[in-house]
Amino acid sequence: MILQPVLHPVLLVLLLAAPAALVIRALIKGPKAGPGTPGRPIWALRLGMIVVVFAMLLRPGIPGGTSQTLATDTDIVIVVDTTASIIAEDWDGDKPRLTGVRADVQSIVSEYPGARFSLISFDAAAQLRLPLTTDATALMSSLDVMLPEITDQSRGSSISIANRMLADTLSAAAKSSPDRSRMVFYLGDGEQTTSSDPESFASSAKYVDGGAVLGYGTAQGGPMKKTTGRAGANGQGGDYIEYQGERAMSVIDEANLRRIGEQLGVEYQHRTADAEIVLPKAPTTTTDYAASGEVGNVIELYWVLALVLVALIAVELARATMLVTRLRGLADRPARPPRTSSDKGGAA
Repeated sequence: MILQPVLHPVLLVLLLAAPAALVIRALIKGPKAGPGTPGRPIWALRLGMIVVVFAMLLRPGIPGGTSQTLATDTDIVIVVDTTASIIAEDWDGDKPRLTGVRADVQSIVSEYPGARFSLISFDAAAQLRLPLTTDATALMSSLDVMLPEITDQSRGSSISIANRMLADTLSAAAKSSPDRSRMVFYLGDGEQTTSSDPESFASSAKYVDGGAVLGYGTAQGGPMKKTTGRAGANGQGGDYIEYQGERAMSVIDEANLRRIGEQLGVEYQHRTADAEIVLPKAPTTTTDYAASGEVGNVIELYWVLALVLVALIAVELARATMLVTRLRGLADRPARPPRTSSDKGGAA
């Protein structure tokens, strides 16, 4: 028997001690006389309910059952553009590009089960938002709260500003786990907004075994709302960014994105909402079932106790229904008229 309590057993005892004490006290003292007063069997039933609930909260189970799992022995670094252009509204009509980025990262997580993920964002500077971890939930949470740079503080950005941080992250991963493969996914629009030329990602190429550069945006471009850095609505304000009296438009630069792909040694893919993302196979092939082993499961038994509890509650409800029916019958019975003195005399 295996117990997996929802709370510490001591807390469970403290939680149920008070009602159990009241029921036990009623059992010891015995029922009070009177119609409808619960007898000892009813109090014993109620004590049984408390015991069953306690047992359910302990979550009993038995060892048994196994499930085979897949595991990807790969470190995956995701590099995401967080400049103002990432919320340009040309994804799936007029949605921000960041919507597509988040959906594609979720697809990457699903494609490589068991992999370790790291998240780097970049705008005016690169930032390591999440070191390598197998916690995919933490990755998606980091992505959900990630906001574009504040518009009023923007001074232009380079699409390659994250190259050194990426190289350092990959190098550290290679040293700590040389037997694991490494993949890089770069997600952005390729728009260079500084006067300098982009730096090369070539220094990272020797650590990269696979991945992709994913491009977002359209040739027609999309307008961008001002960003405030506050949570909600992706940190956007109500007004659009303007240039020379008109809405500024962000346009994808696929030439830059292809160049980044060549430097990293991975393929470039233009992303649109109506096309399924195409992800490469993991360099270290996703392990087969025999290699990944089997994970032991626990056969839960709380549902058996739940059925017992339902049966006990049904008995209590049946008793309550009978009492209510009896009381209604007494209320509906016509009252007997009072006897008068003449009735008494006639009877005599």
